[in-house]
Amino acid sequence: MSVTDLDSYQASFDGEPGYLDWAAFGPLSPAVRAEAQADTELLGSGRRSSIELVGEHIREARELIAELIGTDASQVALQPSTTYGLMQAIYGLAGELLVGRGEFPSLTVTATRASDALGSIDLKWLEPEDGFITPDVVRDALTDDTRAVAVSLVDFRTGYRADLDGIRDVIGDRLLIVDAIQGFGTVDVDYLAADVVCSNGYKWLRAGRGTGFAWFSERALERIAPVLSGWSGTDGDLPVDVVPLPASSAQAFTVSGFDALAAARLATSLRDIVDVGVATIDAELSARTRDVMFFADRYEVPVLTPRDPERRGGIVTLAPAPQDTAPLAASLTNHGLSVTVRNGLVRVSPHVGTGADTLRLFGDALAAFSSTRVW
Repeated sequence: MSVTDLDSYQASFDGEPGYLDWAAFGPLSPAVRAEAQADTELLGSGRRSSIELVGEHIREARELIAELIGTDASQVALQPSTTYGLMQAIYGLAGELLVGRGEFPSLTVTATRASDALGSIDLKWLEPEDGFITPDVVRDALTDDTRAVAVSLVDFRTGYRADLDGIRDVIGDRLLIVDAIQGFGTVDVDYLAADVVCSNGYKWLRAGRGTGFAWFSERALERIAPVLSGWSGTDGDLPVDVVPLPASSAQAFTVSGFDALAAARLATSLRDIVDVGVATIDAELSARTRDVMFFADRYEVPVLTPRDPERRGGIVTLAPAPQDTAPLAASLTNHGLSVTVRNGLVRVSPHVGTGADTLRLFGDALAAFSSTRVW
């Protein structure tokens, strides 16, 4: 299926009403499911032509990622997950690295393990009170020894969208490493402001797990050592009886051959994104998050997520009073809604295909919660 407009893209969200947890997992799209089934049958034939046909999705996925970023496919490496890509980037650093302490563990754990194991990384934590890694926060933390900054494009707790251009302005030619899993394909930003962009297709792209990737700028390829580089990270044929140098492209940041079925799922989902356009998806998703905020305001449930559409992604985080978290979560569950409840916060993440029926259920759930709340 080739999606060519917003209406058909929205129609491809064929799940039951009530799903508001896209920041946790994206149910696979019909096109992805169909492609995976067809390619599974091809790989079952044992014919070399069929195996090679499915393998072409690896090239296709890299080219589509490059198109969305605005770069060349040689700078894209497919990865099993976002974390694998971040490990490839961070383990190859030397010098001071700035990371928000409240970032998702893909960043904080990777940075800590790399620092402890190698001794070449001086890890410095950013700890703003609201958790937002702004250009000002980064500027205040910079030192002459700072070599790189790592940040999430969209914060997994609050939905805050980082200002990549602003951060680039304050860090100069230092490296900017971005965990983009909560925004790639749905947030319209200039990724060329970054040096490394890592993401995965199992959330907003609806491609399932195993569909990660990483893009490395020319500056990143020059400065980051391919420490975790395996046999697939070399040029030419299978390196037997010799150990060649790492490839000069992003391929150096790979360990072994990539799963062609995962690449097929990823390429299929990316084709839909390219056809519709990220700017169109971003605008529509902003409207859905605005709808969520409307109901939260109507029933006086505090919202942590920035109101400015340019400073948020697809996540709206509700911050009820401590005594209200469990009743609110129960009401949402009782109305058939899927959200994420963690550490007293309720994370609501709609998508472009979130329809009026789901939003109506959300409003009903908040109304029921409000009617029993003790003030």
